[in-house]
Amino acid sequence: MMFNVRNLVSIAKLTGIRKQLLQQFWYGPPAQMNVHLKGRDLLTLQDYTGDELKYLLWMASDLKQRIKHKGEYLPLMQGKSLAMIFEKRSTRTRLSAETGFALLGGHPSFLTTQDIHLGTNESLTDTARVLSSMTNAILARVYKHNDLDLMAKEATIPIINGLSDLHHPLQILADYLTLQEHYGGLEGLTVTWIGDGNNVLHSIMTSAAKLGMHLRIATPKGFEPDLRIIKITEQNSEKYGTKLLLTTDPLEAADSANVLVTDTWISMGQEEEKKERLKAFKGYQITMETAKSAASNWTFLHCLPRKPEEVDDEVFHSPRSLVFQEAENRKWTIMAVMVSLLTDYSPQLQKPTF
Repeated sequence: MMFNVRNLVSIAKLTGIRKQLLQQFWYGPPAQMNVHLKGRDLLTLQDYTGDELKYLLWMASDLKQRIKHKGEYLPLMQGKSLAMIFEKRSTRTRLSAETGFALLGGHPSFLTTQDIHLGTNESLTDTARVLSSMTNAILARVYKHNDLDLMAKEATIPIINGLSDLHHPLQILADYLTLQEHYGGLEGLTVTWIGDGNNVLHSIMTSAAKLGMHLRIATPKGFEPDLRIIKITEQNSEKYGTKLLLTTDPLEAADSANVLVTDTWISMGQEEEKKERLKAFKGYQITMETAKSAASNWTFLHCLPRKPEEVDDEVFHSPRSLVFQEAENRKWTIMAVMVSLLTDYSPQLQKPTF
């Protein structure tokens, strides 16, 4: 007999199985961490504790194992819908969210500024309220982080940050899952960022220490991270006993690094600054020469799309490069976020060592 939700409910009625047992059969055993994320927003990783971040990574590993490797069908989003607001185009964020939500049995709706009245004939406040009445969550990829804050204030459903000018939390969850898979744990790793003080870096800075990772950052003068983020990072580093270095020297930052990370130097909306930026970032390309300063087990991450001036072909296409595993993991971590914020499902996979 094929088991699905309807069959399980029927069996429960006939046999008098208690609701708790039915939920355990379908959703898995209770979580081994005292974490409850249902109904939360995900705007920045600073809002999440170390245990909550670990729970999301555990959930991602669980879904990847059950769905990808075991071929199970888990319609945890059945009957649910996701509004996907994209002010900025994307490959990985769109595909991972759209295919991931559909794979879980839900209905994603992709919405650009040409599809809805956002910011033209309808305010952000009104949009948030309307979408709250029609969908179960909103994933928004926007220019201004303040728009997400306003949306979260006005909406009655979870808001998920798909990217803003200040943070890119979904990307960093994928990075951490990739490192977890490769190294078998995160605590004690030294992560080195060489490049722009941008939203991707901000999400690393507001979360790395909570997972026991040391952070070394090299940015050119004038392109440092946000001062507010630096202050938060310094506080986190002191609180969790991790090391933090901010420098303008890429080789100094690469010293003893387990992970070398960079990103585009010219984000969408910065095209007019290209000439100035390329000049400022001279010497910041990650190469095998950079890697000579790193630890013997170094790896490379890049959130893509990649340009050759950021990292040369030898590093990007080397066995040390985890970029395509990292790209795939966007899907599993986004799915983990959606399942955690919208359901009572608990991971069945044994909790990884972090």
